[in-house]
Amino acid sequence: MRTATPKQYLPLSGRPVLWHTLARLCAYPRLEGVMLGVSAQDAYWPGLSEDCSRLPRFLGTYTGGATRAHTVLNGLRSLTARAPARDWVLVHDAVRPCLRHADIAKLIAAVGEDDNGGLLALPISDTIKRADADDRAVETVSREGLWRAYTPQMFRIGQLAGALERALERGGEVTDEAAAMEAAGFAPRLVAGCADNIKITLPEDMALAELFLKRQSEER
Repeated sequence: MRTATPKQYLPLSGRPVLWHTLARLCAYPRLEGVMLGVSAQDAYWPGLSEDCSRLPRFLGTYTGGATRAHTVLNGLRSLTARAPARDWVLVHDAVRPCLRHADIAKLIAAVGEDDNGGLLALPISDTIKRADADDRAVETVSREGLWRAYTPQMFRIGQLAGALERALERGGEVTDEAAAMEAAGFAPRLVAGCADNIKITLPEDMALAELFLKRQSEER
């Protein structure tokens, strides 16, 4: 992002990115509560915590971990004091502030009671190239059956915790919750979501997210 400020705290339409994400989740009536994983060394959260504490359904924070997988696993362990293992949990990226309520509803409906769970995703429409070490195209990869993984990702609390624990014990990178579930033998359902559910990664994504938020507000 070419900035010293973590991207989740960058200003977006007058509020930090993270506030928009939390507000969007906390306003969805079918969610019982929302928890946020925060690093023990996070110096920015205290300045935002009071505003977020006023959001409906916000249950507070828990201490994150060294990686995404560790952070999610810590969150699942925190949830076990509030919910049984068979309850559903939705895991969402803090820097996806444009999530539509309609997409949450679509995910929940599509997963239903299927223990495989599921995730929002988008079929890949671009031509895919495989590069060599010199960034030269050496192969055109078929995009048939390829999807871009989004969040939220929805799984049973106990099953996801077990899958993450086993994946971390084996070592290697766990890129998302669905990857851990796949490795545990599950086949998560891919649910087509809206393309405006972007993950802020590059500086130009901020302007795009602002445009999407404005457009969604006008639609409502």
